[in-house]
Amino acid sequence: MAMRVAPSFEQLEKLSGTRDADLIARRFVDPALNRGRGAQTNKGSRYDKESREEVDDGWGQGIYNVEDLKPFETIEHVERARTIIARNESPDIGFDRSINAYRGCEHGCSYCFARPTHAYLGHSPGLEFERDIYVKTNAVELLRRELADKRYKPKPIAMGTNTDPYQPAERKHKLTRGILQLLLETKHPVTITTKSALVVRDLDILKPLAELNLVRVALSITSMDHKLSRKMEPRASTPEKRLEAVRLLSEAGVPTTVMAAPMIPAINDMELERILDAAAAQGARDASAILVRLPLEVRDIFREWLLRHFPDRVSHVMGLIRDARGGKDNDPNFHTRFVGEGPYAELLRQRLERAKARYGLNKTIPPLRIDLFEHPKVDDGQMSLF
Repeated sequence: MAMRVAPSFEQLEKLSGTRDADLIARRFVDPALNRGRGAQTNKGSRYDKESREEVDDGWGQGIYNVEDLKPFETIEHVERARTIIARNESPDIGFDRSINAYRGCEHGCSYCFARPTHAYLGHSPGLEFERDIYVKTNAVELLRRELADKRYKPKPIAMGTNTDPYQPAERKHKLTRGILQLLLETKHPVTITTKSALVVRDLDILKPLAELNLVRVALSITSMDHKLSRKMEPRASTPEKRLEAVRLLSEAGVPTTVMAAPMIPAINDMELERILDAAAAQGARDASAILVRLPLEVRDIFREWLLRHFPDRVSHVMGLIRDARGGKDNDPNFHTRFVGEGPYAELLRQRLERAKARYGLNKTIPPLRIDLFEHPKVDDGQMSLF
């Protein structure tokens, strides 16, 4: 008898590793439609009054008639933002302000903690997070205005905290480059986190920033296995390209660290030492690792990704995650949300510290300078009195 409703994840988790692949497949969008994407479904926003989800009801060709449905192609939306510097008071991250010139991210990581933010825009945190990209076209203009405020006090601005500043849209719009040019002009400190080799395009800006001790770059590398990396980050740069970026940045004098993040139990955690070894050989100075986080909708998106790519490991992976999260799929609490608790989390921490010591990834990096900052000039249309 054909199934007319989407099977719950609890049903699917029990079936993982069994032969009932047809029941599991009905939960997901056909691979022909979401090629190069990480999410397997496109559920609506949690704020929608009605909840809708496309599923194969088993009758005829159903929704998966490729001739009737188009692939999930990227759609860019122009956004005229009101502000560009976001503030936070989180006690467990090393910055209090950040810039995100884009909303959504084409890299397609199923575990991306930023996915739930797309619900605020009326979009699905699933495939629409990867497809509907918002471009803040006035980002540089806004930043100049905010930095020109005489009340502004400089502290390092973090880029890449929510979505990647060097995702594919940056090749066309060059907003990240424009922001960096302004930060160099004003001698303002900045940190960058990315998993894209596109960062080396801006070496002509990053190098003079580094000479003034105004920049640090962190490259996120999740796996040295090309096939696994493509599953985890469908549209991000290959591991080889990211390692080359580490080398080029380091040779240019830009302080560069490697982030083995996220570490997913029984998926890529066994590669921690290998990633750090390779990054150290290319000139990285420091390293960090973050245990996978599954807030809000990310939980189901990640579990569906597991079902499609690693159906035989679902229970094992989720069991290890819950062991490190107090028996839950996610721990939102400050101080523990990035590292977890319990034996598995402690073992991961010890492995990280020993690997850093072994490969020399504990070099002292001086704090970024804030004393060089100069307020930018703004053309407000008024003539000078003198």
